[in-house]
Amino acid sequence: MTKKKSSVKDRQMSSVFERYLTLWVGICIIGGILLGRMVPDLAKTLDNMSISVNGAPVVSIPIAICLFFMMYPIMVKIDFGKVIKASKSGKPVFLTLFINWAVKPFTMYGISLLFLGFLFNKLIGPDAIDLVKMPFGLDLPVGAIHGAGRVVLAEGVKMLEIPLWRSYLAGCILLGIAPCTAMVLVWGYLSRGNDGLTLVMVAINSLTMLVLYGILGGFLLGVGRLPVPWQALLLSISIYVALPLVTGYITRVWIVGSKGQEWFEEKFLHVLTPVTIVALLTTLVLLFSFKGEVIMSNPLTILWIAIPLFLQTMLVFGLGYGAAKIMKLSYEDAAPAAMIGASNHFEVAIATSTMLFGLSSGAALATVVGVLIEVPVMLVLVKFCLKTQNYFPKSA
Repeated sequence: MTKKKSSVKDRQMSSVFERYLTLWVGICIIGGILLGRMVPDLAKTLDNMSISVNGAPVVSIPIAICLFFMMYPIMVKIDFGKVIKASKSGKPVFLTLFINWAVKPFTMYGISLLFLGFLFNKLIGPDAIDLVKMPFGLDLPVGAIHGAGRVVLAEGVKMLEIPLWRSYLAGCILLGIAPCTAMVLVWGYLSRGNDGLTLVMVAINSLTMLVLYGILGGFLLGVGRLPVPWQALLLSISIYVALPLVTGYITRVWIVGSKGQEWFEEKFLHVLTPVTIVALLTTLVLLFSFKGEVIMSNPLTILWIAIPLFLQTMLVFGLGYGAAKIMKLSYEDAAPAAMIGASNHFEVAIATSTMLFGLSSGAALATVVGVLIEVPVMLVLVKFCLKTQNYFPKSA
């Protein structure tokens, strides 16, 4: 009984970082903007610290380090034994996978294209441009056209000049193909859902991302005429999902084998609890230190991006929650099944956008807006679930 309580406690907002995440994100935005003004070359210098392939910067080392420490504490919690037994929870697992991979990426693309490409296009600026990294492994001459972009020389480096709204669209796409595998443990706990099932779905989604993230990302970015090659997305998911997943699995097996399950849950996981949030906030400071001028010159940019992201979240949640009702799932299974699709794995989305398009890109900014609205919106949905739980049958 003690172990069960401890396991549940690990998934509540017990940390001051988790309880006030929205506040910390706001502080990081302000701090990043101030840092960018006080030390304007800092973020650019850090972004230039990268691993290059064929002369093209592929992996930003500071961001890669921060994002590894975002992902590792999440991956080390995954119990692969529970993943194997997931077939016993067929309906909610099927619903989650269907919503996350057959619905969510395409509704995100459609909603974002409608608002950013049409309804808000004049507000963003139809002639506004963004400079993004040259795609990994591609070496085109200056002036060449690639997708919706044109190769230009910026400070001696070849970059692609693309419409700014398309850069925002890319960030939204990367959020749409990244279902939540971290904070959903908190949302599931607060909504009094089935914690065991939530953890199983987190594990399955993490494994599914290894296969489908690159495929869907390459397809949808290609449809949007955004110049990103498949190999870059596959490299991204390998670095930001596969590496921490494998490292987390090895760590879990080694510690449980040498110290035992109780020590692993009571001691090791307790130490790791704030690591993900601290790494996330550090990344946000870097991102906003470079995007500060853009935000200050056009603060409504955040709003133009937030509106389609908000509508997407509500739509996907409604579809998942409604489908769970039709499938006659218990409330304990319905709540986390809907939550995991509605929320986003913003850590991977930030990492991928930064690696593919650059720290200063509009795509990176769009993924950061995803972080900004995630906590308040999901807390509203948690309250909605709690108020409507009587519409679902109780688990046996």
